Amino acid sequence: MEDVGLGFPPCQRCDTGHLVPLSDFGSQGASILYKAWVCTNAHCGYNLKIRNGDVYIDEPIMEGEANRRR
Repeated sequence: MEDVGLGFPPCQRCDTGHLVPLSDFGSQGASILYKAWVCTNAHCGYNLKIRNGDVYIDEPIMEGEANRRR
């Protein structure tokens, strides 16, 4: 399947994938749009995350199942 990007910026690291935004919720429950950007190329793993106003690059990516509440 060809990655068309859907208007998202190309990944500057791998030049194959595109950076897509992810959103989350803050500690008070308000939505935070574009909290993280990740590369669509699973072999690349490039990511940017915003936490408390600081930008973090290439933090480890964990599977969602590992963070599931019990």
